[in-house]
Amino acid sequence: MSSLRQHLKPLWKPDSQKIKKTQLYEFQQLIKKKYSLKSDSYAELHTWSVTNPALFWEEVWKFCGIISSKPYKKVMGTPHMPGTKWFHGAQLNFAENLLRFSDEKAALIYHQEDGETLSLSYRALNNAVAKFQPALKHEGLKTGDRVASLLSNSIETVVGMLASTSLGGVWSSCSPEFGEQGILDRFSQIKPKILFAPHGYRYNGKFYNILDKLKKIQDSIPSITCTIICAPKSIDISHLKNTYYYSDLFLELEGDKNPEFVQLPFDHPLYIMYSSGTTGVPKCIVHSAGGTLIQHLKELKLHVDLKREDVISYYTTCGWMMWNWLISSLACGGTVVLYDGSAVYPHENQLWKLTEEHKISVLGASPKYFSTCEKAGVDPIKECDLSSLRTLLSTGSPLAIENFKWIYSHIKKDVQLASICGGTDIISCFMLGCPTLPVYPGEIQCLGLGMDVKVYNDEGKSVIGEKGELVCTTPFPSMPIYFWNDPDGKKYYKAYFDMYPKTWRHGDFIELTKHGGIIVYGRSDATLKPGGVRIGTSEIYRVVESHPKILDSIVVGHNVDNDTEIILFVVLKNKEPLTDNIKKELSEMIKQQASPRHKPKHIFQVSDIPRTMSGKKVELAVTNIIHHEEVKNKSALANPESLEQFKNFF
Repeated sequence: MSSLRQHLKPLWKPDSQKIKKTQLYEFQQLIKKKYSLKSDSYAELHTWSVTNPALFWEEVWKFCGIISSKPYKKVMGTPHMPGTKWFHGAQLNFAENLLRFSDEKAALIYHQEDGETLSLSYRALNNAVAKFQPALKHEGLKTGDRVASLLSNSIETVVGMLASTSLGGVWSSCSPEFGEQGILDRFSQIKPKILFAPHGYRYNGKFYNILDKLKKIQDSIPSITCTIICAPKSIDISHLKNTYYYSDLFLELEGDKNPEFVQLPFDHPLYIMYSSGTTGVPKCIVHSAGGTLIQHLKELKLHVDLKREDVISYYTTCGWMMWNWLISSLACGGTVVLYDGSAVYPHENQLWKLTEEHKISVLGASPKYFSTCEKAGVDPIKECDLSSLRTLLSTGSPLAIENFKWIYSHIKKDVQLASICGGTDIISCFMLGCPTLPVYPGEIQCLGLGMDVKVYNDEGKSVIGEKGELVCTTPFPSMPIYFWNDPDGKKYYKAYFDMYPKTWRHGDFIELTKHGGIIVYGRSDATLKPGGVRIGTSEIYRVVESHPKILDSIVVGHNVDNDTEIILFVVLKNKEPLTDNIKKELSEMIKQQASPRHKPKHIFQVSDIPRTMSGKKVELAVTNIIHHEEVKNKSALANPESLEQFKNFF
């Protein structure tokens, strides 16, 4: 595949005049002048950023205007991982940095799938946070207390998070559609004091009441002393203990109020995120306020070029790190559109209509959504006015070459398509977009500034133009500060450093191209090894899902006689039967477009593909099933019932 890529031409190139108006270019000129860089090349800037991490992150702090009540005494401690301390001595508040603007410009626009919209200005957002703080204080919220949330992507969620973190609370969120056990597996570990919850949620045209589930959660987590419910007064909550209506907790404070911001160290806990939990009880990943803030601002300002005039939206639930990333956009002063509901209800073009209505300039979604639009025959370039859209973001799984080409043919020809990749573990990106670089099909544009990413082959050597493990060899501020309930750090070390001491191993199977791009082949723990040769699952997905009759697929390895057979499961459009002819077509396509080694031993038809709550395929769960092994945590899946059908094949 790499040899074929040498002949690929860019699908998009930035305009030379627009490059000079980007914040990245402005930052680059500052660095170039101050540190005597020789050129305007991104590659030279990146090399400087990872060679001089303390200088780089200090310049990011200054450029992004991070607000702190006390200055830092030292940018960076020991350069070894794990354990690096950042910006020692600084005192700041995450919420204060997000609420730095307080004018009448729209900060948040809430848009529900049924069309309901609500807007809140920056001034009104500051006021709402200020008026909500006394209620949290009354309930005894103190610095370091955990605040859990089951709210959907709404204005109330943002206000709750900002009010909690402004007082030093640690915010942790799950989506309301999580099963009861999945919620308990997460929240019971961190012992939250306060719980935000809805009485239900709307999705795909239906309303799902969760009051019974909420009662069981209250009964199962005794640390919850107060529940704040977002529900109309007509909803009876008398059977729920210590539960208050969200609307009642805005105390009658007259006029505009300015929030209080508790000043805390740079590495004070801000968010607790969770691993997918598909191999056991989810790990509780604790991220710092300062590390999250400086990393998000670097990405939003330098890599996305987000400015005050921009409108940004990302299709995400509040249980996925992209929600946290999206809300940090407030620190850039733009308008954040919160979409709540299904991306394909009442029609597959829902997000494109959303973009048209709110004049969104930066939109994010998953490759699955783009593929769904393509399969449904959606043609946004003809059906919607997308003149406002300048950057399209994609993450959650690898974006195939075919997705790139479809986007430029059917969405917009002049758009920067920025595939991004990182994860919950770092609450940010290792590689992402760049407004000053071209877009090549099937590639992420660049490595993130300050992210010293390399590819290690099976011998542990750094390679370019070959597939291997994604590693990071230099510390960065958004590394987790620790795992919850891991006092000796053994779980943390095992998760990232057990393979390469003092080097972060992320678990992705990637390739660095010779012109600086990145190809992601999937999770390294899901790679296939027929005949001992490692094959990324995305190499097969991109071929299979280009077949006009295939709606979805999942590929796994079946261990037989000390070797691995490739097994392909497919979902067909309109529930058509899987014929021998379709099997032959798929096998031939894979052989021709990938290699004979990629050809599956067996192809089976299934009705659904198991996915996590954030939409990622769960190859490991299917692998366990076909080897008659236990799937330890089905509650982590959005559709655990889909696993049953895989028991019938081996």
